Amino acid sequence: MTDLHFYTHPLSRGRIARWMLEELGQPYEAHVINYGPEMKAEAYRRINPMGKVPAIRHGETVVTECAAICAYLADAFPAAGLAPALGDRGDYYRWMFFAAGPLEAAVTNRSLNVEVPKERKGMVGYGSFETVMDTLETALSGRQFVAGDRFSAADVYVGSHIGWGLQFGSVEKRPAFEDYFAALAARPAHQRARALDDAAAAELQKAAP
Repeated sequence: MTDLHFYTHPLSRGRIARWMLEELGQPYEAHVINYGPEMKAEAYRRINPMGKVPAIRHGETVVTECAAICAYLADAFPAAGLAPALGDRGDYYRWMFFAAGPLEAAVTNRSLNVEVPKERKGMVGYGSFETVMDTLETALSGRQFVAGDRFSAADVYVGSHIGWGLQFGSVEKRPAFEDYFAALAARPAHQRARALDDAAAAELQKAAP
C-alpha cells in the first residue's frame, strides 16, 4: 500500500511526472485515465477540475501541473536529493518555470503557426521563439545540469521539454540541447519511466476497439 497516487495517460505530459516519480525511488500507484469521457468525468474532476493529466495525490494533498508536481515531489521526498538547498535554488526555480512559461508558450505558438506581430512582442512573456532558443542554449552550453553541478527536478522538467521538442521538431536541434538530453536519457530512472509508459501505451492500443 502507498499514499502516493499518480494519475496519467502514457501519451501525455504524464511522462514527465512518471520520470520524476522513478527518480524518487518511492512506491506509487499509477492510475491510467483514458482520454474522453473518463478524463472529463466527475470522479476524475475531483482530482483535477480541468479534466487533464497528470496529477498526483500524496495523502490528502493533490497537485496538478507538471512543474508543480516535480517541485512538490522534490520537497516531499528530500532524501532523493532532487532539490538544491534553499539558498541555491535561483537557477532551479528560474529554469524550471522558464520551461513552464516562455519555452512552452513559444513552442506552442510556433507549432500552431501563431505569429506575434513585431510591435506586439512586448506583450508576450517569451518575446520571440528565437530569443527563447538562444536563452536556453546559453543556459545549457557547457553544462551537464541546468541548475548547478547536480541533477535535480529542474532537469526532469527542462529535459522533458527538450527531449520531446527534439523528437517532434518543435525545438531546434542545437548541439547544446542534444548533448544535454542525451545524458539525461541515459539515466536508469528515465529508461524505467519510458519503458513503463511504452508498455502502458501498448496495452491501451491492444484494448482499443
